[in-house]
Amino acid sequence: MAKRYPWAVVAASIFAVAWGGNEFTPLLTMYRLDHGFSDFVVDVLLFAYVLGIVPGLLLGGPLSDRFGRRVLMLPAPLFAIAGSAVLAAGSSHAAVLFGGRVLSGISIGLAMAVGGSWLTELSRAPYDRKAYASAGPRRVAMSLTAGFALGAGAAGALAQWGPWPSVTAYLVHIAITAAAFIPLLAVPETRSGIPDHIRKAPLHADLKIPSAGHRRFWLLIVPLAPWVFGAAASAYAVLPNLMTEHSAGAPIAFAALLCLLALGCGFGIQALGRRIDRPGTARGVITAFILLVIAMPFAALAAATLSVPLVLLAACLLGAGYGMALVSGLLEVQRIATPDDLAGLNAVFYSLSYLGFAVPAMMALGVRVVSYPVMFLGGGVIAALCLVLVVFGSRIAPAQSLKASRARAST
Repeated sequence: MAKRYPWAVVAASIFAVAWGGNEFTPLLTMYRLDHGFSDFVVDVLLFAYVLGIVPGLLLGGPLSDRFGRRVLMLPAPLFAIAGSAVLAAGSSHAAVLFGGRVLSGISIGLAMAVGGSWLTELSRAPYDRKAYASAGPRRVAMSLTAGFALGAGAAGALAQWGPWPSVTAYLVHIAITAAAFIPLLAVPETRSGIPDHIRKAPLHADLKIPSAGHRRFWLLIVPLAPWVFGAAASAYAVLPNLMTEHSAGAPIAFAALLCLLALGCGFGIQALGRRIDRPGTARGVITAFILLVIAMPFAALAAATLSVPLVLLAACLLGAGYGMALVSGLLEVQRIATPDDLAGLNAVFYSLSYLGFAVPAMMALGVRVVSYPVMFLGGGVIAALCLVLVVFGSRIAPAQSLKASRARAST
């Protein structure tokens, strides 16, 4: 498998790490109801793994451009296993859970920036001669989303109806990640011919990502990125909290259902991403914002009525916005980046994306001043303004200018 379909082996490992990154999300309800944590504390625990993700992304990505993908990606599943083990051991202690979430975050950061770049490179010749040009980013997005969705779904079901609610889900993840790790050891390195000027440069030079200065990155990717997980977190962290008393006596399972619906819709639209996206345009990014502009009023209505059908619909729309934002952002990053800073630019994109995980905690504080429906409507207004910005930004910095800007940078 590793020799014939090396991209699939890396995809499986990314899937397993993503499973562990999101298995915690439907369990927020369990920690709140069964362990007595406040809404704010559980939202902080949700956000905690961003503290591991950001250094994993910003250090792992650029360093893998210098030292190769294998050496930086192989630790990711091990951090994921350690994170699940700590979470299983510390179910009643917020500080221990915080530490486990940070370990999970480091694994996600490495998997996204390093594993995502490795998978993208393995989806090209000579490793995969039949893949479309957009196959790499699409495979990365779908591997992550499938792991996020199935990890949340399995964890929620096990916590609601299985034995040892605070432990079993983590043990299942450890087994899956260990199984995916073994074949990863045989996957070939794709950065074996790293130029001497990169290897001999000072280590701090790895943190410089020239492509991040491109106008298209600032006008399209920067406005888009926080919406990736801002939309997802709204669907599977904020809405389940509001529906705790309206979920037919199974609040943990209902939270898992919202995760599955949101991420399932995200996965589905990512499969269509190649047809929606068009090189030379901003169609993918614009489509993502259109979905978000539609989703936010539905989320506001769902929060106001607490109607199960409306909440399910809002989760689906938010998930579609998440999925399109993720895949279109990755496709734009692939076009903007050079081979020597692909992982670094992926890292910047993901770091900006994970700022969206602060949304539940911010809304938990904001509800003291304004209601959840009003905050969702405000989000719709902000999404509409971002849509206007990217429409104009795509005209100011057309994709055709990328080649010229790279030529100027190399001289």
